[in-house]
Parts: sequence; structure tokens; C-alpha cells
Amino acid sequence: MLYPNTLEQKLGFDKLRERLKELCISSLGQAFVEKIRFSENFGMVEKLVSQTAEMLRILELGENFPSQNYIDATPYLKRASIEGMLLTQPEFSDLKVSLLTIRLCLRFFESQEPDAFPILGEYAKTIRVEKAVTDAIDRIIDDRGQIRDSASPELSRIRKRLISEQSGIRKKLDTILKSAKSNGWIGDDVSLTVRNGRMVIPVAAEHKRKLRGFIHDESATGQTVFIEPTDIFESNNEIRELEYEERREINRILLELTAYVRPFVPDLQKAYGFLGLMDFLRAKARLAGEMGAINPPFENRQFIDWREARHPLLHLSFQKQGKKVVPLNIELQEKQRILIVSGPNAGGKSVALKTVGVIQYMFQCGLLVPMQEGSSMGFFQNIFIDIGDEQSLENDLSTYSSHLTNMRHFLSMANKRTLFLIDEFGTGTEPGLGGAIAEAILENLTQSGAFGMINTHYTNLKVLADKTDGLVNGAMRFDGEHLEPLYQLEIGRPGSSFAFEIASKIGLPKAVVARAKEKLGTQQVNFEKLLKELDIERRVFAEKNIEIGIKERKLAKQLADYTALKEKLDNNEKKIVNEAKQKAKSLISDANQLIENTIREIKENKAEKEKTKTVRTHLENFGKKNLVLAEVAEPQPAEEEYEPEGGDITPGSYVRISGQTAIGEVLSIKGKDAEIRIGDLKSTIKLNRLEKVSRKTYRAATGEKGVKTASKGVDMNERMLNFSFNLDMRGKRGEEALGLVDQFMDNAIMLGYDELRIVHGKGDGILRTLVRNHLRGYKQVAGMYDEHADRGGAGVTIVKLK
Repeated sequence: MLYPNTLEQKLGFDKLRERLKELCISSLGQAFVEKIRFSENFGMVEKLVSQTAEMLRILELGENFPSQNYIDATPYLKRASIEGMLLTQPEFSDLKVSLLTIRLCLRFFESQEPDAFPILGEYAKTIRVEKAVTDAIDRIIDDRGQIRDSASPELSRIRKRLISEQSGIRKKLDTILKSAKSNGWIGDDVSLTVRNGRMVIPVAAEHKRKLRGFIHDESATGQTVFIEPTDIFESNNEIRELEYEERREINRILLELTAYVRPFVPDLQKAYGFLGLMDFLRAKARLAGEMGAINPPFENRQFIDWREARHPLLHLSFQKQGKKVVPLNIELQEKQRILIVSGPNAGGKSVALKTVGVIQYMFQCGLLVPMQEGSSMGFFQNIFIDIGDEQSLENDLSTYSSHLTNMRHFLSMANKRTLFLIDEFGTGTEPGLGGAIAEAILENLTQSGAFGMINTHYTNLKVLADKTDGLVNGAMRFDGEHLEPLYQLEIGRPGSSFAFEIASKIGLPKAVVARAKEKLGTQQVNFEKLLKELDIERRVFAEKNIEIGIKERKLAKQLADYTALKEKLDNNEKKIVNEAKQKAKSLISDANQLIENTIREIKENKAEKEKTKTVRTHLENFGKKNLVLAEVAEPQPAEEEYEPEGGDITPGSYVRISGQTAIGEVLSIKGKDAEIRIGDLKSTIKLNRLEKVSRKTYRAATGEKGVKTASKGVDMNERMLNFSFNLDMRGKRGEEALGLVDQFMDNAIMLGYDELRIVHGKGDGILRTLVRNHLRGYKQVAGMYDEHADRGGAGVTIVKLK
């Protein structure tokens, strides 16, 4: 059920209907546009939207689908179904080209895979256009829409005689015309013409008695008369009789052709219904393409879950102006099914309300809807709206009475399958009374289980929404510092009307504003002030949260890396100490054994000087051999080495100038001089000053990819401290941006980061698409998604690494 009857006009759907008519090729499709209706049947809505989605896919794939000659021939078929009636030559011409279009459509679906376009493909299978019918018409009507000479033997004979007679009469007239010109009766620029279907000669009025014949006409000035000479009178009569015969024969042929087509009229009428549907679906698909619309998942339950939804008319209008619509994110579920939207005037509340209404309405009319992937559509059987579009000169009782009449209908008819939309809830009467009535109505609507969206300035409704299950506050975001609307819907908090701030901005005297605050009372003023301050603080803290979040993640990563590195160093230290202790223990054991052997030998030899000296020397050698500290050589940076190469210097050789580091390529040799290229410079050098070097040396010196240069080492600690997992590339060009991404990813992978943040901005989405497509080439990337809306949304990509 829809309420009121003017719902389409209030939501602007009538303008979408007009745009669809413009996109149709024929009256067949326009007739379908007129039949568009809101459907309360879930299966029907699903079928209608799926048909449109299939046609959109056909157009996007660039398939060879017919795009012309969608001609409405149904009036001709109605007349052809009557016994004794015949269709004219132009009507059969229209039948021919339009039936060809139908056959091309059917042939298209026959050539596709069965599951490519399941709904349209199945419907196409029910359509029959007998080839015998199109062949019969083609035998009579040629590609120019004329009757073929071969349509019948009699027609062929008549046309041959007609051509012969016309040729003969033209020869006679040419002779008479030359004679008249030579006698000066007519001018040299005069030629033959036709009057009343007969060939005549234009003759000056003063000479009309000199040429025998029948006068058929005269010019507007009376200075020229058109005479049919007596000599060709019989020939013209013969031509006229042949033309009558030709006409009779053509009528006979068309009568027979009509009779032949008559039995096929029921099938042909159904085929033209199919042709009209194809035209209609093409128009809906083209409109979807203009709006960037999609076919979101559709569920048979009541909810709204939309991402970046756009008002279709606003989108089309802004598109022509080169501007973009601020999209709407909205979610209504069972526990939060009625949204109370507040905020300043001209902040976008009414547009947001109409966006919800027109998108739900157009979807249940079978149209695709302008929103982003990831959205879902619910199903409602009733849509009620109370939108005061009309501008009245005075806000009198009758206006408020009309609002109350609407509310009475809402309260009596609303149920769990209802979506209601109310703009400026409770206005039109004394604010205190209006607010109280509005609150009572809202409580009743909440109990009905209906879903809805309400725009209001009443504080009591904002407070009610904050403490009542099923209600949720929302606000159209507003820049409280610059007092400018942002046109963004934020669910979860109420909005301020910013009435005093806007009044001050437009120049209302400060004393008046201050007096107004006094009259309002401190409680309300403080409430509005608090809302404004909260909005400003929310944005400030949102930015701070982003910075803190980045720092915390960086700190946590660095702490984890430091802990892992310290643990590794501690383990290595313990391992080295253990190995040293083990080696020292072994040395002590060997030393003790040697000392004991030395003492025993001294005792056995009774301390002979020579033997004692020899034993002491052996003991000293053991100490020198096993207990001397090894020198640790510090690594020296590798010097550049040049690999010389033998052989003569020829064009294409790589050379180095003696005594210098410059390396180049020989371009040509002239006597004792050689022309060489060093980078982008060319120079002529004596051959005896050049040394031939290897290609490896040349590649190392010029920095070509794939050359193994001397490793200079990487300070991991320094790189870890200087690395930020947040890359800001806003304003960068494509190639420059991708270079930054590669360097960023190399460092992140080396340092073991598992999450990165790339700031590319929103804009037209070109840089975001370029970066994400490039990141898909990294096997280390596990996934990508948009940052939270408060921290950059689609302007920031979060990259998860494996």
C-alpha cells in the first residue's frame, strides 16, 4: 500500500519515469514504462530487478544486441487479423525490419550459455517467429521497403511495359523540346516536368498557341503554361493505364500476403510484446548505467543496509554539472528501526529522507539502485510519506490539519512491513503542543513495529530516541567551526540546529541573539551548546585517534621486534658463554694432565737440568699454542674492481678512460680516435687512452638491473626506527605512487609487519584503484579493505600481510 496518492511526485519518481521514456527507442518500450508500478510481491520484484540486471550485464559486456528498429507493428497486426483487410507497402516494410530485430534478439539468447542470462533466456524460448513469415515478406518487400519486380509475373510484365512506354515518350518529348527551344518558344534552361501524373513541357504563355496540345496547369504568375503535346497524348494515356494496372496488381499481392500472415498474428503479437520488453529493459539498463546502479542482495524481511546510496535525480543532475553527490550510509535493523534525524536547516535532512524513499520505491518497481557493493535491500509492503513539498504563504491550521490527517492514516495502517518517512515532524502549530503530540505519535509508531525515518528539530524527540528501544538518533553532520553543512548522515547521536550560530553568521545583531538565548532558557541553550561542542570535539578526537592508533601500532610493532631481538641476543650470548666454558674446561683438563706429566718426569729424572729445561719448554709451547687470543679483523669496504678484457677495441666494446672511473660504450672508431657514450654524453677520445673492460664491469658502473653489486650491509635497527607503516601518497602521480608503494612494501616485508596503512585520498578513486590493483600482485598481501569512516574511509587502504 502506498500513501498518499501523490507519492511518486513527492519522491520525484515521476521524473525518473520521464527519463526512462526518453531512453526507450519505440512506443512499445514507452508503454511498458507507463505500466511501472510498485509491487508488494517479493517474487515479482526479484524477477523484475533480475531482468534489468541481466540486460545491464549484456550492455556492459558489449555483446552484439540489437539497438534499432524497435517498431510497434501491433496496430498493423490487429487490422491484418480482420478477414479481407490488407496491409500497405510501408506497413509491411515496418513489419519486415521489426521482425528482423526480434529474430536477432532471439538468436542472441540462443547463442548464449544456458546459465548466462537465465530469466531472459527462458522467456526468449517462449517466443516464436516463423521463418516462413519473414521469408514471405522478404520475397515481396525489398530492403528499401519497395515492392520487388519479382513479386509476381504480372507485376514484372507491367513494369517492363511501363519502362518501355516511358522511354518512348521521353524520346518524343526530347525531340519536341529541342524544336521548341530552336523556335524560341521556351528558354534553354527549361526541362521536362510532370503535371497530374503526365509528362508536359513548360512553355511561355505568349507562345502557347504555337504548340499543339492540352494545357494541364500554369505557373503562379501565369507566365508559364504546362502543355502536353498532342503527339504524346495517347502514349501518356497508355502509361496512366499501366500505372493503374500496377496499382491493382500490388494491391492483389499485398492482399495475398496479408492473408498469408493472418494465421500467425497471435504469435506475432506475443513476439512484439517481447520486443517491447527488450526496449524497456534496455532503457532501464541504460538508466542504471548513468546512475552507477547495482542489483544488491534482496531479502524477504524488513531492514535497510545501504552503503554510499545516492539520490538518483540529484546524481543525474550533478553528473551534468561535473559535481558529485555526498553519499548516504544508513542501516535500520529490528533494534534500531526508526531513525530520528536532526540538524540545521539546509543541512540535507530532506534530501536524505527522499533518498531513502525513492530508492526503496524504485527497487520495488524493478529498477536497479544507485549504491555501492556490500549493500543489501529489504522488502516492505507499505510505504507512507508525509513530506511537505508545497510552499504555503502561511503556516495555518489547515496545513497542520493535513499533517495530522496523514498521521491518523499512519497510526491506523502501520505494521511491521511498513516504511514511513516524515519530514519536519510536528511542525505547523505551537512548538510546545506540536512537540508533545509528535512524541505521543512516535511512541505509538514505535509500538507498531514499523520502520521509518523522521526529520525534526524537537529536543524532546531526540531525548526520547536516546532512551527508547527501537529508536536511534541521527544527525546531518555540520562543520561547527565554519558553520557549513557537510551533507553526511551520522547515526548514533543527535544533531544541533545551530540556530544561534547561523543567526550570528548572517549578521543578526548580537543583542538580539543574546536576548533570544535568555528567552529560551539556560537548559535548552546549554543542550544546543553541548551538541555543538561535542560535534567539534568528536572531529578533533577522531583525528587524534588516528594519530594515536598509528603510533600505538608502530610502538607495538617496534616493541615486539625489540623483544624478539633482545631474546635472540640473550640466547646467542648464553650459547657463546657455554661454548667458551666448555672449551676452557677442556683446556684446563689438558693443562692439568700436562702439568702432572711434567712433575712426574722431573721427579723421575731427579731434577736434571737439561731434562727439566726441555719439559718446561714443552709446557710453555702448550700455553702459547692454546691460550693466545685470536685477532678479529674489522671488515673493510670492498673497493671497486675493474675486470679488464683482452682483444681489440671495436664499436660496441665497453671501455674505461685510463686514470679515471668513467666507463662508457664505443659508438664508432675513426682512425686513432673513438666516439664513446658515457651516460647521456658523447665524446671523442684517443684510442691509446682507453682500456677495454668486461660487460659485467660496465653494467655495475651504469647501474643496470640484475647486477650484483658489493653488499654494503643493512642497518636493521636504523631501518626499523625510521620505518612508518603509514604511507601518505596524496597528490602523487601514478608511476611515482607505484614506486613509493614498492619501496614501502619491500621495507614492510623485510621488517615483518603484518598490517600497513596507505593514504591515497578519495577523489575519483583512480589512485585507489591503481594502488589496489598493484598490491594484488604481491603474494604476501592477504587482503585489503577501507579504513573506518571516522579515520579516512575509502580514502585510506588497510593492507593485511600474511
